[in-house]
Amino acid sequence: MSLTARQADITTLAVDAIVNAANPSLLGGGGVDGAIHRAAGPELLAECRSLHGCRTGEAKLTRGYRLPARFVIHTVGPVWRGGRQGEPEALASCYRNALRLAAERGLRSIAFPCISTGVYGYPAEQAAAIAVRTARETLAELPAPLDVIFCCFSRRDFDLYAALLKTEPGPPAAPPPAAPGRPPETRPKV
Repeated sequence: MSLTARQADITTLAVDAIVNAANPSLLGGGGVDGAIHRAAGPELLAECRSLHGCRTGEAKLTRGYRLPARFVIHTVGPVWRGGRQGEPEALASCYRNALRLAAERGLRSIAFPCISTGVYGYPAEQAAAIAVRTARETLAELPAPLDVIFCCFSRRDFDLYAALLKTEPGPPAAPPPAAPGRPPETRPKV
């Protein structure tokens, strides 16, 4: 299992699956969605029509067709509306459900774009933190290892993910040692 960031065009990656930041119709659009549809060819659109759309946070799998990736996992990220309308949970569901679907299919490698940070307006810093945290948590639950690439088109996004991946979550901070002759400090649990 590995988590890495890479600055690249996701349509060029030879992995088991790339993730498409799709719109609810799954019929193509702008940004990474349009790029994936163009690179995969018209067969992808035909298969997507048979899926009858996708709700926010869900994940659906198709073949990769003309892409180097064997499969495309389509997920619909949330539109940013200020962060108090369930957007963080919906974005985490995109990553969690895509990873679980990849594991169910026995895949070993998956590449994610920066979901919802384009026209959907999700702040890149918050989205990256959710992506990395959710991937770490979900990978710990999966029965088999899965290599995850966060594929960033821009240098700015790459730098965000690279910095987050360097910071490993550690154990909680220990309370300071007690002074001689005094009981250790206790803090209420919050």
